[in-house]
Amino acid sequence: MTSLIPQNLSVVIRPLQYRDLDGIERLAQESSAVETQKQDDSAIRQMQRLRHWYGILKFLSWFPNPLQHRLCTYIAEQGRMLLGVVQVSPFNRTRSTWRVERVMLEHGIDRQGVGSQLLRYCFESLLEARTWILEVNVNDKNALALYRKNGFQRLAEMTYWEIAPSLLTNLAQLEPDLPNLLPISNADAQLLYQLDTASMPPLVRQVFDRQTHDFKISLFSSLTANVQQWLTKIEVVSGYVFEPQRKAAIGYFQLKLDRKGKQPHVANLTVHPAYTWLYPELISQLARIVQDFPTQSLQLASADYQPEGEEYLEQIGANRIEHTLIMSRSVWHKVRESRLVSLEGIQLPEVLQGLQPARKPIPGGMSWTPRNKSKSSEKLGQGTPMQKPVKFSGKNNVNPGDHYQQNGREADYHSEHINKHQE
Repeated sequence: MTSLIPQNLSVVIRPLQYRDLDGIERLAQESSAVETQKQDDSAIRQMQRLRHWYGILKFLSWFPNPLQHRLCTYIAEQGRMLLGVVQVSPFNRTRSTWRVERVMLEHGIDRQGVGSQLLRYCFESLLEARTWILEVNVNDKNALALYRKNGFQRLAEMTYWEIAPSLLTNLAQLEPDLPNLLPISNADAQLLYQLDTASMPPLVRQVFDRQTHDFKISLFSSLTANVQQWLTKIEVVSGYVFEPQRKAAIGYFQLKLDRKGKQPHVANLTVHPAYTWLYPELISQLARIVQDFPTQSLQLASADYQPEGEEYLEQIGANRIEHTLIMSRSVWHKVRESRLVSLEGIQLPEVLQGLQPARKPIPGGMSWTPRNKSKSSEKLGQGTPMQKPVKFSGKNNVNPGDHYQQNGREADYHSEHINKHQE
């Protein structure tokens, strides 16, 4: 398809502005041809919330806070025409791993070229990011080609399931065997971190790079979440299963419930690999909680490194709604080489200025020139009297002159003995 954009204009990458929101919503609607209905609805709802809260998010991006990077979106334009948009966000609390939320591109342009420019701009501008991850639908061939071109490789596969309301009713009739099901607080962050570490392979754990404080909720985050739940009418229920003998968490779930009944309920489930028998118990517990809310289906995800969970979901008759691929890449930032400084214009006194003494040295009484022992012994033997004789107090007064004479005789004796030995 022939592009209508003049080729002599360069592509400019810049942060998001309010005037770009109309074009972004249009791109989100056009992207429904390659994305699933679930992804399309999510993008449109997020753009609507972004328009509503743009002023507050822009203000919060100016100083450190949990929502500082919520507006981390960049635009590619050419001649005041929107070509594409990329949205990124931190994946963990230390911001060592960042996530590419979505890349939306205009039709009729070099999608691979503009998309690569957007991604490389993020790689070069966000210096604190050592690893990047993203999630893409396995049927989106253009997106897969774009991400592989920019160095992303497969990390894991995710499968999204949907449990019908009738099936949830049947599962709710089962009595779950969970005697140690406890609510979650910040004091349980270490237990949840250990569970998260044990439930994934080493490579995935290294890329995610989660720490204990990633499972804690600050006061500001808690207040923000409560306000968001009140506005969206979504209630969050979470809990974990505690093993008293090992003193460890062996299962965890988080359930987002829509009190309006317009959207499906969404669950996040994590089970320790040594306690896979918890899958039926936890899913039954989720089905019992859902019964107190408007009738809707339940959606949850399973990873390919948790085959027991996928087998149980297939066994109960859950429907596969989406199959995605998690991809990752590492970033090494080049160290900028400094220019060589010419040594011709540097004066030596200026270079050695720091080596100059801070004050004028004071001469000491120690002489570094060797003395002739024979001459010194003769001078000592003469017993030169002192100008002002010193008087010593006490019973046994000793004349200092006698002391020097005695030392002089000993010095002469030693010098004569050394001369005879040399002859």
